[in-house]
Amino acid sequence: MLSSKSDSEAQRRERTSPDGLHRLVKQLMDNGTAATVAEAEAIFHGYKLVIGYEPDDMDEAGQQSILLTCVALAKRVFLGGVTVVGNLSAVQKTPLPLSRTLRDAVLSLGAAVEPEDRSGSLRILIGRAPAPTSGFAVRAVASGWRGGIVPSNSPHVLRGSSPIPPAAMLAAALAVNEAFLHVNGTAPVAGRRSLGLSLWNLEAETDWLVDDPSEPPLTYLPSSVWLIGLGHLGQAYLWGLGLLPYADAQTLKLVLQDTDGVTPSTESTSILTDTSMVGQRKTRVLASWAERRGFQTEIQERLFGAWIKRQNFEPTVALCGIDNALGRRALDQAGFDLVLEAGLGRGHRDFRTMRIHSFPGSRSSEEIWTRTDAVREDTTQQAAYGDLLKKGALDQCGITLLAGKAVGAPFVGATAAALVLSELLRVLHGGILNQLIDVDLLSLEHRAVVPNRISFHERNLGFATARRPSGYQS
Repeated sequence: MLSSKSDSEAQRRERTSPDGLHRLVKQLMDNGTAATVAEAEAIFHGYKLVIGYEPDDMDEAGQQSILLTCVALAKRVFLGGVTVVGNLSAVQKTPLPLSRTLRDAVLSLGAAVEPEDRSGSLRILIGRAPAPTSGFAVRAVASGWRGGIVPSNSPHVLRGSSPIPPAAMLAAALAVNEAFLHVNGTAPVAGRRSLGLSLWNLEAETDWLVDDPSEPPLTYLPSSVWLIGLGHLGQAYLWGLGLLPYADAQTLKLVLQDTDGVTPSTESTSILTDTSMVGQRKTRVLASWAERRGFQTEIQERLFGAWIKRQNFEPTVALCGIDNALGRRALDQAGFDLVLEAGLGRGHRDFRTMRIHSFPGSRSSEEIWTRTDAVREDTTQQAAYGDLLKKGALDQCGITLLAGKAVGAPFVGATAAALVLSELLRVLHGGILNQLIDVDLLSLEHRAVVPNRISFHERNLGFATARRPSGYQS
């Protein structure tokens, strides 16, 4: 739950429950920075962000995708407020089911809008937004299959083709991560480096700032996808699918599978839910969003496991976002032609890490997930948990449950989703599929990538046609 300073005692108690605590605020409890929940929340309420937006003439839709993703992610992290300054008078040109004008879309996602910034807060810049003379600022950039961040005054501003939506999503996620690294004090170099990826070629030696003529224009999109799990990752997948430029949105059929309801903590990591949805089934909430986008939906409100068998009329592609080993072990047994799975770190030390698998591969899912329970660091002895126990806010069982919840950040899930979606798009465009991708947002340049040796080009993955960006020339 995203808290305000005037909350009632009942609301404060709800926020300290296992299903109520903000998943990134929990980082400060688990690493010992904050001695109480209130102290951790106060620190986060001191985090403020300004997003400067001034679109280039070349690709306004792509830059709007970066902006709207930035806002949706940052409002869940910078609890002191997110403000957008710049030219927001244009029509909202992304395919997301948001307000008609860009200004109203930004407001609906939870940011404030101001004509200029007088706060001196740290900044994310998009397009031609001017760089401040001092303080932290980073520019989010994307073109073609490439996306990332550069220092605010860097000459490396990507030009050329419109970014594919996962590249825009990646740029936004890396920008919010960089801003959080700065305020959190985790990386002194934050804001003074270029950081990004070519989603067409993820190899570590690839220079993402250099044009790659081998990148194809975005032509083919998935026509049917089964989303397994609708939490942090599942909602990031759906946001990314929503950004894809379908010529006809009705050509995408989605199966949405989850058994959980929205809880007060869901909003802190999950990009498509807010507190107005608490108590509702995730499947129903997200089916409604997807249908407003124009997609066809079917819901499955049962656990995923070895008992799930895909029928011939159902999607051949699955994107997995569940975090339990039992379900993951069954991923290549359900009859999908392609499964893409992402797993995120859970602890305060490793929550920025991610590992992505594709199936089938050289190892079965059962071989990869041999354990049903991961060994986790015990943080119950940290002062903030002792304070909750001392005050009677939670008993020892409640403390154990709360400490066992994952630390999570929406920009991590958005990065993972951008990688997963780009894997699917790459194979639809005749490129290679990777079997394993290991990434840590603290050291993106040290990623590991292992190609999948199985050919997927003869498999019936299904595709739909993409709408060409305005001004496109073949």
